[in-house]
Amino acid sequence: MCTDDIHEDAGQDGEHGIGRRALLVTGAAGALTLTTMSFASAADGSRSTKTLKGTLPPGAPDYVYLPVDVPSGVREIKVSYTYEKATGLPAGTQNNALDIGVFDERGTALGGEGFRGWSGGARTEFFVRADDATPGYIPGPVRPGRWNIALGPYTVAPEGLPYEVTVTLTHGKADPTPRPTYPPQRARGRGRAWYRGDCHLHSWYSDGRRTPAEIGALARAAGLDFINTSDHNTHSAHAHWSDVAGDDLLVMIGEEITTRNGHVVALGTEPGTFVDWRYRARDNRWAKYAQQIRRAGGLVVPAHPHATCIGCGWKFGFGEADAVEVWNGPYTPDDEVSLADWDNTLVAYARSRGRTGWIPAMGNSDAHRDPDRVGGPQTVVLADDLSREAIQAGIKAGHSYVAESSSVELTFTATGGKGGSAGIGERLTVSPDAPVTITLKAKASPDCTLHIVTDQGTLFTSAPGVASATWRTTASYAAYARAEIRHTPTTQGLPGPLAAFTNPIFLGAA
Repeated sequence: MCTDDIHEDAGQDGEHGIGRRALLVTGAAGALTLTTMSFASAADGSRSTKTLKGTLPPGAPDYVYLPVDVPSGVREIKVSYTYEKATGLPAGTQNNALDIGVFDERGTALGGEGFRGWSGGARTEFFVRADDATPGYIPGPVRPGRWNIALGPYTVAPEGLPYEVTVTLTHGKADPTPRPTYPPQRARGRGRAWYRGDCHLHSWYSDGRRTPAEIGALARAAGLDFINTSDHNTHSAHAHWSDVAGDDLLVMIGEEITTRNGHVVALGTEPGTFVDWRYRARDNRWAKYAQQIRRAGGLVVPAHPHATCIGCGWKFGFGEADAVEVWNGPYTPDDEVSLADWDNTLVAYARSRGRTGWIPAMGNSDAHRDPDRVGGPQTVVLADDLSREAIQAGIKAGHSYVAESSSVELTFTATGGKGGSAGIGERLTVSPDAPVTITLKAKASPDCTLHIVTDQGTLFTSAPGVASATWRTTASYAAYARAEIRHTPTTQGLPGPLAAFTNPIFLGAA
């Protein structure tokens, strides 16, 4: 049975006391509650400190809570923690990794009413007080009641995960909490036009290393018109982007919801929206939180669905998705798998003859720190305006393509029937055997080849360096057509890395 030890330091008096009791399983699925730390009231300006030590076993629940009874008159709560890595592990065995966050006196119930911050494994300490908080955490009064330090044993080695958590309360009068300001939901724009954006970015408000100002400067340098903030499991950054936005850059607000069964970008939610992440696919809770994202005005975008990192692969299905992030960061084999998997969904849609919806694709950088390239890749969206609403509408309709940088441009159209034409994300309604002309024009690297892909696979490939291509087909032969621009293959027998790809143009009657 696991045990934990509490050590108390009363500040100036230097008194110590030790308590010991077994870990208790809570009523919530996948959670564990540790021994409660209880603090007494103290004089203004004084500090009270307690430390808990223990070891979590292999197979520990996803979340472990350390209750902290906070008295009245507390100005600041500060938490630090350490944990030990195992030595001599067999090859292929995961070592210890422990995340951390905090919930206030409103509790730890799913939905996050009591949520006050999360830093995952990015920081070893944090503080919360009324006027300020560590990045990743929410400023506000430290009210009396039972707070909970949230520990997330991401991976646990066979011999267990030894940890130590220290909580320090500073007693005294709190300063006022600043009122948050948020970026505007519209930039100047160019009317109906193609706008470039990166909707998966991390700042120092989660595990990134860049400030919002640094990200904004890199976005402008990359030729972007819009970005979406997506720090892991916290909305603490939302109030820190106003100075980054401008007439030339739309800043949308969001979150990357990082569960143990995959990650999803909440794209363009109302500022201040927090979406909980403490569930797995088997808990049957995902639909509720997807609906919360949409109620908050956001889009649901599963991220890097075939990523190989632990907990990154998407296990919730795509029934709630408004779009899917097919290309994430530098193009790698897992992106190729995601592209093929997404293409299969287009085939299923075509087979349903429009009775089901189709899921548009997008691409984002997932940039965290140097040398991660903001805007690599980027989603290029046809929108009526440079506003949150218009950009979201373009993404959801599939009126977009993905490019490795702003130096890549393309146009892709289908014409046929009685002068009909359709663009990316649209449908060209023609009779099954009517001639259809597919036209692709591109500006890309000289080593690139142009490809036209249908529900049968790739049916046209150009020579390297060709700037345009025309291919003729019928709706009975191709249910849809989409374009790819690829670099020269780097591995024999495998396709070259993408420079760009489009969403489809569907052919024939729905």
